[in-house]
Amino acid sequence: MKPYILPIILQVIGILVVFAEIFIPSFGLLTAIALAVFFYSIYLVFTTISTTAGMILTGLDIALAPFFIVFGMKMLARSSLSLKRELSKQAGVVSQIQGLEGYMHMTGRSVTDLRPAGIAEIDSQRLDVVTDGEYIDVDTPIVVIGVKGNRIIVEKTLI
Repeated sequence: MKPYILPIILQVIGILVVFAEIFIPSFGLLTAIALAVFFYSIYLVFTTISTTAGMILTGLDIALAPFFIVFGMKMLARSSLSLKRELSKQAGVVSQIQGLEGYMHMTGRSVTDLRPAGIAEIDSQRLDVVTDGEYIDVDTPIVVIGVKGNRIIVEKTLI
């Protein structure tokens, strides 16, 4: 058998194992196997063929590895394993709770310590709230001073 056949076969096996890692979550086990196969292939080339051939193969591995990874990711995006449906506003998907602006300037009480986040009761609703950095004790009167996205910002009132 020619001395270059086994390293080529090992390189192909390494590429296939990299593709398997992309499609099968193995927590890095397949990546370790692929690296071992690649390194053993390079070792064989250095020891059985020549140093020049080993350097060329090492350079090719370094240059082509990102290409194969990107190609595998693109294949994953087109496969049945990926999400085909886009989550959009037109499809009714909302990332923020609607109507929080209605709590603006309402008063309530802190249910937990707000340091600076916690739970408050405003308009008979338990809500996650934050302060502007100040610590507020439990059962302290509060007022909503701002709403940004899903954050309700409160401060102590002087009631």
